[in-house]
Amino acid sequence: MNIRADSRTVAVLGPTNTGKTHYAIERMLAHRTGVIGLPLRLLAREVYDRIVALRGPDCVALVTGEERIVPDRTQYWVCTVEAMPVEIGADFVAVDEIQLCADPDRGHVFTDRLLHARGLHETLFMGSDTMRSAIAALVPGVQFQRRERLSQLTYTGSKKISRMPPRSAIVGFSVENVYAIAELIRRQKGGCAVVMGALSPRTRNAQVALYQNGDVDFLVATDAIGMGLNLDIKHVAFSATHKFDGRRMRPLNPDELAQIAGRAGRYQTSGSFGVTGEARPLPDEVIAAIENHEFLPVRKLQWRNARLEFGTAARLISSLEGQTQNDWLTRARDADDLTALKTLVALPETLDRLTGPRDVRLLWDVCRIPDFRGISAAEHAGLLGDVFAFLQGAGRIESDWLARNIQRIDRTDGDIDALSRRLAYIRTWTYIAQRKGWVDDEKHWRGATRAVEDRLSDALHDRLTQRFVDRRTSVLMRRLKQKESLVADVNDKGEVTVEGELIGRLEGFRFRQDKTDSPDEAKTLRQASISALVPLFHLRADKFYNAPDTEFDFTEQGGLMWGDTAVGKLVKGDDAMRPQIAAFVDDEAGHDVAEKVRRRLQHFMDRKIAALFEPLLNMSRDDTLSGLARGVAFQLVEAMGVIPREQIAQDIKALDQDARSMLRKHGVRFGQYTIFLPLLLKPAPTRLRLVLKSLADGLDEFPESPPAGLVTIPHLSEIPTAHYTMSGYHPAGARAIRIDMLERLADLLRGCDSRAGFEATPDMLSITGTTLEQFADMMQGLGYAAEKGERAKVKPEAAPQAADSAADVSEGRGDDAPATSPDEPAAQSDTPAPSDNGAAPEPHATDKPDTQIELFYTFTWAPRPRRDARPARKPQQDTPRSDQRRPQGQKPKTGKPKGKKPENKPRDYSAGPRKSDRIDPDNPFAAALMGLKTKG
Repeated sequence: MNIRADSRTVAVLGPTNTGKTHYAIERMLAHRTGVIGLPLRLLAREVYDRIVALRGPDCVALVTGEERIVPDRTQYWVCTVEAMPVEIGADFVAVDEIQLCADPDRGHVFTDRLLHARGLHETLFMGSDTMRSAIAALVPGVQFQRRERLSQLTYTGSKKISRMPPRSAIVGFSVENVYAIAELIRRQKGGCAVVMGALSPRTRNAQVALYQNGDVDFLVATDAIGMGLNLDIKHVAFSATHKFDGRRMRPLNPDELAQIAGRAGRYQTSGSFGVTGEARPLPDEVIAAIENHEFLPVRKLQWRNARLEFGTAARLISSLEGQTQNDWLTRARDADDLTALKTLVALPETLDRLTGPRDVRLLWDVCRIPDFRGISAAEHAGLLGDVFAFLQGAGRIESDWLARNIQRIDRTDGDIDALSRRLAYIRTWTYIAQRKGWVDDEKHWRGATRAVEDRLSDALHDRLTQRFVDRRTSVLMRRLKQKESLVADVNDKGEVTVEGELIGRLEGFRFRQDKTDSPDEAKTLRQASISALVPLFHLRADKFYNAPDTEFDFTEQGGLMWGDTAVGKLVKGDDAMRPQIAAFVDDEAGHDVAEKVRRRLQHFMDRKIAALFEPLLNMSRDDTLSGLARGVAFQLVEAMGVIPREQIAQDIKALDQDARSMLRKHGVRFGQYTIFLPLLLKPAPTRLRLVLKSLADGLDEFPESPPAGLVTIPHLSEIPTAHYTMSGYHPAGARAIRIDMLERLADLLRGCDSRAGFEATPDMLSITGTTLEQFADMMQGLGYAAEKGERAKVKPEAAPQAADSAADVSEGRGDDAPATSPDEPAAQSDTPAPSDNGAAPEPHATDKPDTQIELFYTFTWAPRPRRDARPARKPQQDTPRSDQRRPQGQKPKTGKPKGKKPENKPRDYSAGPRKSDRIDPDNPFAAALMGLKTKG
């Protein structure tokens, strides 16, 4: 940079309220180009707005870590000190609050600007007079201007918050302290605005507007107000004189107290300062120093070497840790960027990526991403490592990864703390999006991150106002005291406002009023809102009545929804297949609206039942059914299409073939375990059946339907068997199997010799979607004995042919078997089917020592009552048996057993619990069980 010979450097020093920043703006606008560096993003935005108001937005740029507005014809740059473009050759350069050169965290940045930032024509350094000696020693040829305070600042001692005068600012040094004071002021004074350094400019401006416009008379803030924020404050009260500086609690220095106290009194209006709460009165010498603006001069400035070497990571760290011989400078402690660099360099995966100076420079740029989130150093370093991996590899940060991280933050729900955390998080991604060349489509990502920050800022302002400003009460009660009529309004989102203040929301046909502090106020607000809501109720009812059925749905607990809004619930009626409706409508809406809503919901449910239970309803209206067939049909209708065979075994046995044929025409399947209509096992009818059956049985909490496509689900003995039946499943051992798949399995079992014993075939395992061990447990649950054995495993000479379809078997122990699943193929199960767990062909004689041993089970029909729902592992199951193995699927020569086949008696699942009180989270009835256990 070529500095002109007539270029001058001026240090404008003095206390607060001397017009230093205003003078710097005037001097910059007197030049063709200029750069001004400010200590806070908030102050930078304030100065930017002032210059834009004077010169327009086309020539003014705003550059901070998280914000970048750079017009094509930029003349004036307003920046944070860290973001100053010092090499562009501007005619004018200014740095505000230069005394921050002594700050332990950021001081080295300000010191670097003091030593190296120069304008071609003019350079200004503004700050405290304590910097005079240091500037004189370090900046050759500097000129000094001393500015006096425009108003008087006096100490008024200690005051209680309840006696705090209007237009006061109470200062705290922690978020918890600020919130506690703000809550106290809201109760005692009606409300306050809140200003903290962590707030975004948008939130801060909105909060300041509350104070500046006179909506509230009090401001609660951190020491952020000490850095040049110009507010109409008459009194500053310290609630504490100690603060945590990131490493320890320490008392504030007199010059730090003066920087904050100096916010009181603007221009020529005098101000005062004091203490409040638990803060002890200030010592006399501190008071005198603040009132007379006399402080000890700064003797040491924080410094870090700016001449960095990027040959290797070690050389970079060594250069950053370089020492200085200047008596005015002291090496700054390790900042966050250097700490992150050391952490990443210690990782082997990072070192592997550092192949040259370009990679080292890139790593350093990544490490300079500030830790806005305030998380642990290790977690912050992990994020930086991911960013570096993207940039060093693909040259750009992956858009999908960036979008996922931003999407997680883009939520405006939650309290003040949650929104504040999200604002801190989005600052990281805003910073990344501002870096040139780091992302694809920079304009898009800068706009996207800024939009998220704006939404979070607005939401945070709303939460702060709701919590700490009783604005609504003050406005409404003032109008009521003046006996003015209140004007209510409802927007398209259902938000109800009175005199512009939000008082509640309209959810469907019910008005949800916000909480108020007094019953009288709540009654007054409701009366005012109802006058606007009554016409809207009728308009909504008309729209509701004409809405298509696709906009309605029922929940698994019997609720009725219109989109995302609950508008009613199902109520038990005389007929389980025709439930009644209870509409959620406020009394103020009137009988006509309530009846219209009820009728529309009744039409929806009637059509839903008619569509999903059409086969069942057709059978109930079939006049050709007579005698015992009509009786069976009636019982099926009552059971909603699924009934255990044992419940009507005598009726089924007495049916002749003609009666069976008439029922089969309606889709009835006569299974070995269940009589059912396959179409009613689909997910939608099952979900409705569970709701209607639970409603008819008067359950407090309804069981949820299992996920679609599962062949088996866990079986809990604590859950009633009827719930499984209504869900379309049959309990068998540790799991429950879908009814239609169980009947297909039964068809295969009929072809096996259940007396002499048989082994599982691949088709059996495929149908159930289980392993051999699970299949054995299931077979025992169905009444079979399972004997475990071991034998040599021999590779078959040829793959066995696929078994014939079970659907071809129509008669046997069960009368019908469905050819296909009612909804999903058998292969879709929550347990993957094994590839080869069935019996193998006849083994060849072998004496090789490496012969593999396989387990197998022999199943025999052995129905017997057992007390445990899950079969016990008996000793003979753990003792392998050796016997000759027959080819897979081949029947023994003894033939079928003679005589009457034993009946497949159902297991008694009420005998006792299967296991301890532990509940399997995979079970679809887990939620209902938790409710039962809680009530028990």
